[in-house]
Formats: sequence, structure tokens, C-alpha cells
Amino acid sequence: MLLRCSSLAAVRRSTGFLLTVALMLAAAPAPAQDHASWRDYGGASDAAQYSSLAQINRSNVTRLERAWLYPTGDSNKYFFNPIMVDGLLYVMAKNSSIVALDAATGKELWSSAPEPNLKVITNRGINYWESKDRADRRLLYCANHTLRAIDARTGKVIPSFGRQGSVDLKEGLGRDPKAIALVQSITPGRVFEDLIILGSATNQGYGSAPGDIRAFDVRTGKQDWSFHTIPHPGEFGHESWPKDAWKTVGGANVWGEMSVDEKRGILYAPTASAKYNFYGVDRTGDNLFSDSILALDARTGKRIWHFQMVHHDIWDYDDATAPKLVTLRTGGKTIDAVAQVSKQGFVWVFNRVTGEPVWPIEERPVPQNGMPGEKLAPTQPFPTKPPPFSRQKFTVDDLSPYLSPADRAKFRDDLLSARNEGLFTPPTTRNTVQMPGNNGGANWGGAAVDPTRARLYVVSKDLPAMLRLERGGQVKAGPEDPIEQRGLAVFQSNCQGCHRSSREGKPPEIPGLADLGGRLPRAEAAGTIRQGRGKMPGFAKLSGEELEAVVAYLYNPTRARFSTPAGGNPPTPIGPTSLDETERFYTGFGFMIASNGLSPIKPPWSTLTAYDLNQGSILWQIPLGDVPELAAQGIKNTGSHYPKVGPVVTAGGLIFTGTRDGKVRALDADTGKALWETEVDAALEGIPAIYEINGRQFVVFCAAAQAGLTPATQGKIAGAYVAFALPASK
Repeated sequence: MLLRCSSLAAVRRSTGFLLTVALMLAAAPAPAQDHASWRDYGGASDAAQYSSLAQINRSNVTRLERAWLYPTGDSNKYFFNPIMVDGLLYVMAKNSSIVALDAATGKELWSSAPEPNLKVITNRGINYWESKDRADRRLLYCANHTLRAIDARTGKVIPSFGRQGSVDLKEGLGRDPKAIALVQSITPGRVFEDLIILGSATNQGYGSAPGDIRAFDVRTGKQDWSFHTIPHPGEFGHESWPKDAWKTVGGANVWGEMSVDEKRGILYAPTASAKYNFYGVDRTGDNLFSDSILALDARTGKRIWHFQMVHHDIWDYDDATAPKLVTLRTGGKTIDAVAQVSKQGFVWVFNRVTGEPVWPIEERPVPQNGMPGEKLAPTQPFPTKPPPFSRQKFTVDDLSPYLSPADRAKFRDDLLSARNEGLFTPPTTRNTVQMPGNNGGANWGGAAVDPTRARLYVVSKDLPAMLRLERGGQVKAGPEDPIEQRGLAVFQSNCQGCHRSSREGKPPEIPGLADLGGRLPRAEAAGTIRQGRGKMPGFAKLSGEELEAVVAYLYNPTRARFSTPAGGNPPTPIGPTSLDETERFYTGFGFMIASNGLSPIKPPWSTLTAYDLNQGSILWQIPLGDVPELAAQGIKNTGSHYPKVGPVVTAGGLIFTGTRDGKVRALDADTGKALWETEVDAALEGIPAIYEINGRQFVVFCAAAQAGLTPATQGKIAGAYVAFALPASK
């Protein structure tokens, strides 16, 4: 089946598309983006996660030693990717302060602390900008739903930026700012010329903020342009939504990563699902531009082309990993391409200027018979090449050999009784299997590319989920409502699927929460929600405000002025743009976790896959990391559990990555063979940084993540930035 008009054919209907493409194709060749330094999140604005440094290579990597260590000074969980400019290494530590270190020694030079009531901050990385004469050098980041600028040499606030150093991100979205609970992502944006371009994180539930992509002037903070991912009347794609959806529906946001082709001035932005994630009766249509890769003019925000990977998403199949820019040589042609990896385990490869797929993409029929009133897309796109990097089904034949007899029987019964028809099985009030899951496949930071050889490296996890929609009501929370009201909305979107609307759980495997106040201090409950415990995964994606609200609700639910309707009868749709409070349905993310804290699917639970993008083929695939408790029994090569780690590939033929088993590794980029590994004091998530100073190459890891979800490792946090280098020359 040919591509639908909501994807490739739409490219050709763009006003001015042919002229724009002609100008970009005719652009004079320019130097490749800088991969020798590490001045931006992911190494450079193209998000390659690649270093052209080769001092550390296959022949000497075994000689790596710890060069310095900088403790974070707290027990916070950080995933921060440091950047290095002018000998200063910028990290986040000391209760979410921006800290400047001597990049050669790790010595602290200054620290810039946020205000005491910090709720949310971009804790995955930071952006740097400098004027052409280098007289003005700035660090840009977001905190408490504001964009901020500080002096990169001193850490002092720049008062001329916005209002006394900050810009309110809740303004300029076409909605009442007071009604917006969450708009700031914890992922940094992208600097292009004199603009900083930002995505956003919206709530997971009904009535979330719209996912506009916006650009701000780095000097003044003034908004320069905005792209509506939920199109307004008269804009391309508006007909793919109910006519007034732009006023009420949220999401279709870029909460993950973006990349920029600096030579052509093109921004590549992967978008998330529309909200609510798992029930779309109030947002009929394909819902452009949710679940799409967008190619925008970075100077103006005008759409050049797009491709939608999921039509009318009701599975939370966000694209979070930065699109990777690479030049291919295939079929006798040289193609400047962009590759996007996804939660479903797909790799999508396009001509980065025209949007043409490098290999055919087929629209295939998918399961129907969803919830009453749900108008499912009849087909979904499937790339024919390259092959998927993740498993895409979970049956009783795939059960883990490390399950207890009771768990094996339970999961076998669950799988046999559930609806289980592949990637696009629609969730209903009956159990529905998702594989690799709404939190599986590739995630933020999870891919790197060697642009010199067209090699793509993808970290993936297999975390099956079981969805089941349950009737629930709308929580109407305004600024004057108690915090518990907002907490109920967070609970419905994230917790209700497992713990039920009554909070009674499913003992003994899922404990009830009705008596939580008598069993657990609030701080411990908040830590458990954030980090996970036992078989419960952590919810690091919750903002500080959301975490505070859901804890408040769990400890005082009667202050949430809402009573969940009884029963689970299907809804009666009342219109294309709205649902009343008795017609809203919810499910938790439904992560399937055994009583030993591990996934019920057989290992490997995480993998690293290498692709030759010239051929569209897999070169090799290996399990990435181990589970310490199993490794202690001699059971290895299982892959670590729940990784969100970012690989970095180097010109020295190496891949550096950390894992949640508390180890950092250097792998042979040609084979995946581990050439060097060492243990650090905590688990790792996020992307390492690689740079050179005083003729010495350093690799720096942020080791400040939760060490695991099993009881033996729960709570092992010893936050530090750890730098490795070859022995210093005498």
C-alpha cells in the first residue's frame, strides 16, 4: 500500500516546498559540524553523539584510569550530559545548581544555584551560545517553566534577558497560563545562530498544554517564531483533528531531543503522542503533527516536510531520540539522510532535504475494534528497511526462565487471556499486550551515529506492558483548587492502571495505597515514586510539581473533590471535541514486572545494535550490561534492566557507554566486543562527554542514577561525575 497523504504526499503540497528544496539542494558545501569539541548537548547540534578524537583507541583503551571525580554533593538523580567550553566543564550538582569545573582536574570554580522552590529543571543537559566576537557568552536552561540565561564565565544572571533573566514559557501558547500545569521539558533545546529552539513536556492527561515548538532570541528572550504541532484553523494539517481541538487537546510535543543541520538551517524535531495517550475519542483523525518527524526552517519555523510514524496514536509511541544526520552511499547514489529510531523498534531513514524515504515504507492494515467511538486508523506505516532493533511480540513462548513458578503461571494466564495482536493492538477495557512497550524500544539519548562511516548504534530495552482502560472522571483543577486535585490527575495518568482507581491495588503483587499515610513517610513515598522500588519502576518523567501533587493526593485523597464513577461500561461519545467527566477512560503505563523486579520476557532486556546504513542492515547486536544479582550467580549477558543510557562513538573505533549495573564500558565499534570496563559507585543514565584539554582526551560519565530496581541494589546512590583518561605524560 502506498504512503498516505498525511505523510509523504503532504510534503509535495507544501507552499513553496519546491523552491525551498531547490535552494537547499543548491547550497554550497560547508564544513562538517564540529565533532572535536563537546560544546553542546550530545556533542554537537546535529546530536551525533560522536567524537572525532582518537587519542584513546582500540590499542590503548585498556590503559584508561580514573583522572578525577567530582561528587554531586547530594542524593539527587542526575542524567546530565556535561559540555566543555574554554577549559570549563559545565555540570549539574549541589541541589540542581549549574557548576563550572576545571575540565582538566574536576576542581569546582563556581556554582550558580536555582531558587529554593525549584520544581523542575533541564537536568539532562544545557545549551551554550556565544556572540561572534565572543564578548558575550551564555548558558541557557529552563527551570520552573521559565527559560533562563546566565553568564558562562561567572554563572551570574543576565538581567537583560527576558524579565530579570527569565522568560515565562507558559505565556504565548494561546491558552490561559494559569491553567497550564506543565510545559517545560527536562531536555535542553538547540541553539542555532542567535536563536534557542525549545520543545516542551506536557501533562500525560486530558487537557494538557499544546506542544508548540518555539524559538527565542538568545539576547533578549523574545519569542521569534512558533510552530503549532496541533494546527490552528487555516494551517496545514488542521483537517486531521476535530475543528476546535487546537483549543483543548494537548501534546504532540517534543519532550525529547532535536537536531540541526547547520549547513542548510533545518531543524529536525520528533514529536510525541497527542493527549490523552491511550484514549482518543475526543481527537478523531490522524492528529498531525503528533508522532512525526518534522523538518522546519530553523530561522522561521516554516514546515519543509514531515512524516507521521503513527496515525492517531493511542499507544504512547512517542519519538524521543534525536534524529541522526548521516550521508549514505546506497544504490549508486550519495544521499544526505536523517535517521529516526522509535519506541516500536523501527529505524526510519529519509532524504533529509526532500523527506523521501531511502527505502520503501508500506502502509499495512492493523487491528481494529477498539473502544466504542474510537476511530482507529485502518493502516499504519512500516519501514521495509532497516530491520527492527527490538522484539515486537510477547507470547507465552517468550517467558523468562528466571520467573518463579507462581509468576510464570500468572504471566502465562495473563498473556493467554489478553488481546495480543501486535504493535497496534488497540487498548480497551480488556487487557492488551504492548511489546516492546510504551517505555521500551529507543528513548532519549539512546542512539549515536558515526557520520564518517554511516554507522548507527541504538540502545534499546524490552519492557512489555499490559494496558487496560478503566472508566474515570475528569479532574478539573484550577489555581484555586487544592493540590490534591492536581495529584489525582497525575495518579489517573500514571498509577491507576496498576493500583486501580480505588487505590486498593492487586495484592500481593501490587500493594494497596489506601493506608499509605500510616505506613510510609512522605519523603520516602516520593523517593519510591521517583526512583522505583522492588518490581515498581521509577517515574523519573514526572516533574517536581507533579510528584508533589500525587504524593499530596495519596496522603489526603479526600481533598480531591471528585468521586470516580463505578462500573466500567463503554462510553457513549457525545461529540468530536469533548468528553464529559463520566466518559473519560484511563490506564496506567502497565509495565509488566515480576516479583523479583525483573521483566517477565526472556533476556536480553537491553541491547546495543549496530547498523550499516549504507546497506540498511544490522552489523551486530549484543546484550548491554548485566543485572548484578544474576551476574553474581554466574548468569550474564542478560542486558541491564530499564536502561536510559546514551552511547558515544569515537574516531578511535570505540563506543563508550554506562549502564545501570554500575559499570562503564568501551566497546569495539566494529564488533561490539567489550575492550574495557570498570565499576563506578552508582548506576548510570544519560550521555557521557568526550573532549580534549592540554593535549589529553577525557571521557566523563555522570554516575548519579538509581542503581536498580531489585532489593539488593535499591537506594544505592553515590552521585559523582567521573572522568577517565590515559595516564598523564610525564
